[in-house]
Amino acid sequence: MTLREFLSDRMGRIALQLICAGLAALFLFAVGTQPGILVILFLVLFLVFAAAQIYDFCCQCSRLRELEAIWDGLDQKYLFAECVPPPKGVYERRLFDLTRRAGRAMTGAVSDAEASQREYREYVERWVHEIKAPITAARLICRGLDGDTRRKLTAELAQIEANIERALFYARAENPEQDCLFRQVNLGEIAFQAIENHRSLLIQSGVRVETENLNDTVYTDEKWAVFILGQLLQNAARYRGDEPVVTLSAKPLGKQVRFIIQDNGIGIPAHELPRVFDRGFTGSNGRSRGGSTGMGLYLCKKLASFMDLGLHIVSREGEGTAVTLTFPARENLTKP
Repeated sequence: MTLREFLSDRMGRIALQLICAGLAALFLFAVGTQPGILVILFLVLFLVFAAAQIYDFCCQCSRLRELEAIWDGLDQKYLFAECVPPPKGVYERRLFDLTRRAGRAMTGAVSDAEASQREYREYVERWVHEIKAPITAARLICRGLDGDTRRKLTAELAQIEANIERALFYARAENPEQDCLFRQVNLGEIAFQAIENHRSLLIQSGVRVETENLNDTVYTDEKWAVFILGQLLQNAARYRGDEPVVTLSAKPLGKQVRFIIQDNGIGIPAHELPRVFDRGFTGSNGRSRGGSTGMGLYLCKKLASFMDLGLHIVSREGEGTAVTLTFPARENLTKP
């Protein structure tokens, strides 16, 4: 608090006191009090008044510094009202009591919201696991069909599985630390697993996948990395051009490893690139080709951020898109 703020806060009180002092001076002068005595009297009153204001200003500044120090030292700021020293005065005691009650009400509301969100996430996870059974049964039934019908149904089932997987990862993305296990993984294994998961879609779309120099080992969570790569492969298949090719390559960069996913698809308009990681953004390509939810790249960005994984995308409309995943050195990870 500055002196100017203090005086501004008390301007009404000070003005009232000055008016009262002026009226008292007129009364004393009217009853015959000598001017010299009036001057001395009001000089003494002014010094007492100024000293009281200065003392009050110093006390408030000291109190605010004490409270700010407590605030700065708290990791969980919402516990501030519970950690302050005993209030001084009736007004401050009532004020802090209201603040504590408001804080407890907020904590209860947040706890209820978290419990509801946790229940919803658990329901989604259970539903995902339950829906896998009929999908597996449908795959077995497809084996008894003729070739063309089997391929079409298998591709559609693969799309259903991809959407279900996305829903599961979206539910888990709110608390990814509960489902992450960082370890050394070969990039080739990540690429192979992602390609295998989306083999039907890639074959149906006529996408050829080429791999180069995927012998590097990175330190990451394999399941999340496979999911991110799978989303990028799905995008490459959905927004493919003529004779689509996706190239997966790696390039060591000191202790880091850059994993590059390059396609020769239709590309992304330059004015849409800054928004491709926004939740729900489908862009002109997604609207024209249909089937886009705008959640794939959003989830990739969110999970990559949690895993300290660099995610950068460049694209030219009509030429293709390149996505670079930069895996950090193990000692630079902020997650255990």
